[in-house]
Amino acid sequence: MESLGRPVRTPAASAAQELDLHFFSVVAASETLTSASRELGCSLPVVSKRLSALERRLGVRLVQRGARRLTLTSEGELYAARVAAILDQVRALEDTITGKTGELRGTVVVEATLGLGRAHVAPLLGEFAAAHPGVHVRMQSSALPLRRRDFDVAVHVGTPPDSSLRMRRLARNRRVPCAAPAYLAQRGTPARVEDLAEHDCIVLREKESDFALWRFGDEDRPRHVRVHGSLSSDDGDVVTDWALAGRGVIMRSEWHVRPHLDRGDLVHVLPHVPTPAADIYALIEGGGHVPRRVSALVDHLAQRLPERLGKGR
Repeated sequence: MESLGRPVRTPAASAAQELDLHFFSVVAASETLTSASRELGCSLPVVSKRLSALERRLGVRLVQRGARRLTLTSEGELYAARVAAILDQVRALEDTITGKTGELRGTVVVEATLGLGRAHVAPLLGEFAAAHPGVHVRMQSSALPLRRRDFDVAVHVGTPPDSSLRMRRLARNRRVPCAAPAYLAQRGTPARVEDLAEHDCIVLREKESDFALWRFGDEDRPRHVRVHGSLSSDDGDVVTDWALAGRGVIMRSEWHVRPHLDRGDLVHVLPHVPTPAADIYALIEGGGHVPRRVSALVDHLAQRLPERLGKGR
């Protein structure tokens, strides 16, 4: 059937195009087609075939398929941006309609680092899900993907370098140098920041930061020292366990080591020297509509996380 020389857009065709929008939004936010297939819950060949079909329908190549990661073409970047805007409008409309009932519905994807996520974020997400049975909460424990984001909320320690994200501080925090009493009895207690260069320091490898450069002071009077040691790991629990065993000095978030400091298993080194803030933030994609379920979850984290960490708001 035709109208004015153009094919009529049937309901089936319209529905297929709407599904394509969601499909491509997932592909555009993924590092590889394999990760997109996991997110979509289907096989890699199915995702590849569907992407090829979408590109044939549009008559343009949207994605350069590299061995290690996907790269959007200029047409893909434009399509992804417009798709994101359309989906955002749809979410805003649905949020307005469902808001009349007062019940929260939908899915919220939360990203958090493994240590903080396991110890504190996951229990709070469980509380939220129990209070709002219409919301499905999915938690991802991994390093924060700053270039391509497939989360609704990311819980991040320290100010992130991506300024396009909206930030809300959930709890105050700073990094604390500390060591076991046995280590200090054997090696002595550092009296100055510079003394750390002569100690066995256990470093935590975090993302792409200069993990061996420990920072002290504040914004007005920053200080730093390059530390050395025979042990390092990208697992915060491993680093802390080494310190508890008397293997060296660590620089860890106060939320993580506070119980050990309170029990005397670790000792705060250089307590008279301030350290820069490493507050805990909720990060949300900037510029678009924030669904009520997302803002409600962030409110819950902001209210309950300081209580769990034993801090004032």
